[in-house]
Amino acid sequence: MPADPVLLDAPSRRRAGAGLRGLATSDVERSQRLRLMRSGALGSVHSWELVTAVDGPGTRLTVFLNGCPLRCQYCHNPDTWSMRDGGPVLASDLLGRVERYRGVFSATGGGLTLSGGEVLMQPAFAARILRGAKELGVHTCLDTSGYLGANATDEMLDDTDLVLLDIKAGDEDTYRRVTGRSLAPTLAFGRRLAERGVAVWVRFVLVPGLTDDPANVAAVADHAAAIEAVRPGTVQRVEVLPFHQMARDKWAELRRAYPLADTEPPTPEATETVREVFRSRGLTTY
Repeated sequence: MPADPVLLDAPSRRRAGAGLRGLATSDVERSQRLRLMRSGALGSVHSWELVTAVDGPGTRLTVFLNGCPLRCQYCHNPDTWSMRDGGPVLASDLLGRVERYRGVFSATGGGLTLSGGEVLMQPAFAARILRGAKELGVHTCLDTSGYLGANATDEMLDDTDLVLLDIKAGDEDTYRRVTGRSLAPTLAFGRRLAERGVAVWVRFVLVPGLTDDPANVAAVADHAAAIEAVRPGTVQRVEVLPFHQMARDKWAELRRAYPLADTEPPTPEATETVREVFRSRGLTTY
């Protein structure tokens, strides 16, 4: 076991991480930085962490990239919205960190998860990291809203073992209220993943007064079932994640008005009721 992991457990679902500790940031001038980013040799990275049973199977090295087109009301990482706020990290340096933890991944059935922000804001960098990880024999995962799914090339998806697909709402009006964007690209990406045989874990955040309307929940369940119907076995599980207030302090630190400051978490009973909706579609639900 390496000497300096930041190992988090599933019940806490904390997002403290290691920042950029252990990753050298690249001090390059702007013109060179843009060239390197276009080629995928350089990325804008917020932080990394080692986490167990949260961002895919086993122990994961989860890397949070900067940049996101969505503005989710319950966003846990609003400090990742702008790409310019991240640290410039070379793909080669990040892959060196991945290689360092190969023994951990092998022992736990874990691997690398690229998250954000929105990882597909930096498709060239993500593709290079995924390719390098696969060459190291490491399990790979993308955590994405799917809104920018068109940015993922077929080659990138061939290097992706699992996608954590966040379906944030089931109808266009609710989705736009939650995120400020359209639902349709996410659904198209989900179908494409199934067609290419990429495994999917669907994620849905249950927020009282925002996403908990029974019609919205039923629509999300129908979307997940439709992805599964394209290629049975694609949707390996659905994770219904109860809203919590752990992001409130971060929004305050950024001097942003948090729209859900007065929203209470759903009860365990309400969360289980929603899980049953997904199970009624034949989906394995947690």
